[in-house]
Amino acid sequence: MRAFINGQEREFRALVTLEELLESVNAPRTGIAVARNQRVVKRADFGTELVQDGDRIEIINAVAGG
Repeated sequence: MRAFINGQEREFRALVTLEELLESVNAPRTGIAVARNQRVVKRADFGTELVQDGDRIEIINAVAGG
């Protein structure tokens, strides 16, 4: 299965949850937002949301400034 993470193609085993995908790319546990196919995914759903072949995942880091 392949998915695009922040525009880069990656290969994964047949079924992975969004949480497993985030762990595999060493994404931070906090301070991020995630969209799957241009739809924001609630953090509570990371463990149950299954990534499908061809999905486009965007991981956005929160930035604070002043």
